[in-house]
Amino acid sequence: MKHLIDSYGRVLTAIFVLAVGFWALLLIVLPQGTILERALTLPKRQLDSSVAATLRGDAVTCLSVLGTYLDSDTTTAAQNGGLAIPSMNSAPKVPTMAVPSFGASASATRPYILQCDRANTHQRLSRDADEAWLDKAYDLPPLRVVDTDPIARQIDQASEIRDLAGALATRLQQEEAQRSNLSLNNFRVLVSATRIPLSAEMKAAEDAALSNRLYGLLGMRFEVDGQTYERLGLTNLTRTLFFAVMVTGLALLICYPIAFKAALATPADRQIWLMLGLIIPYAIVELMRIYAWTTIIDNQGLINAVLLWAGLVAEPVQFTRMPGTVFVVIAYTYVLFMVFPMLNVMSTLDRNQLEAARDLGASSWRMHWRVVIPHAKPGIAVGCISTFMLAAGAFSVPRIISRGLQAEWFSQTIYNKFFESENSNVGAAYSLAYTVVCFGLVALFMWAMRTRLRDFARVQ
Repeated sequence: MKHLIDSYGRVLTAIFVLAVGFWALLLIVLPQGTILERALTLPKRQLDSSVAATLRGDAVTCLSVLGTYLDSDTTTAAQNGGLAIPSMNSAPKVPTMAVPSFGASASATRPYILQCDRANTHQRLSRDADEAWLDKAYDLPPLRVVDTDPIARQIDQASEIRDLAGALATRLQQEEAQRSNLSLNNFRVLVSATRIPLSAEMKAAEDAALSNRLYGLLGMRFEVDGQTYERLGLTNLTRTLFFAVMVTGLALLICYPIAFKAALATPADRQIWLMLGLIIPYAIVELMRIYAWTTIIDNQGLINAVLLWAGLVAEPVQFTRMPGTVFVVIAYTYVLFMVFPMLNVMSTLDRNQLEAARDLGASSWRMHWRVVIPHAKPGIAVGCISTFMLAAGAFSVPRIISRGLQAEWFSQTIYNKFFESENSNVGAAYSLAYTVVCFGLVALFMWAMRTRLRDFARVQ
């Protein structure tokens, strides 16, 4: 801070500090605080009041449907299977709302109506406890709509359930509004186990897979009473992080020679052409570059066309099913984030040191290991961190390249939680946990590389 004040004065320094603080508050603190609050808040549908309100809604719908049977021909309704069939006249004799039905049992006085079947006070609550049932937790009588009872009796049952559930929902909503609903249940979803139904043949094939064996060693896949369980959230997270590390390694292998060539092994008058060759492709929008790859790896794409023409394959290679394709495209997409940090640091290395290493008899590999890499370590660290974080959060590349034919990346799972399944609370917990894990891996990498934040200043 003292150096800033000495260089720019108190006024400019104060403006700079305020701008940085506003930026951090607006783009980091507030969004992450919102995500944290949502991650710690139970979804509304998991609240007890929501269960009671849903029960009341089912009872109301059941009443509406049953009311048509008092003034209509039951036989005609049974022939229609209880389905809602819109009528062209002004007084329809069958229900006009879409009520699923599967026919009537032999002893039923009406066809099967889904909402009437769900009109039951013995409802499961969204929590793990011995009294995780609505009627037991709140001392409700065990009521349900019995399809073998007379229609009038069923209407009375549905009315009583409606009144009880409505009163309970109102009371619970008032109580929940006065207490905190913060919980770690959304995070527990990430580590919860799901039963995987498998036939004997599929189970044998799945157990033989190397990835599933590794998941078993890590406790993410196990068996209980002959049933296979898997912690799907954790396996998806682990697989994505492994892929991101592999992408980072691939990008490093590709970019290190390029950075060295551009910084130290190319005459100064030719460096500008090499740099233009790297930068010009990235003047195209990222999505356009990704879609361009689909024309290369598609079944009728460039690579398959060449392979088929040369007679090397009898049918197109399914590149969209290969994880390696996603690795290559992500490495290509974010290659500049790996090249430029290394290039910037390598360009500060004195070429005389390389000449001295050669004069002392150092091999090319030893020269890189003892001279170039130690000097370029901050650039390598910044490039790896940038590429890893971008690869871990990649969404467009795996979605477009794999087209749903490969396992989801964790970023896709988070997207689906927010926008596909309308489960944003769990999605917020997933994204927050993912951010913490990625930051932890970055910190571990910095410790392994023996780099500090001040070393990154050399990259600028």
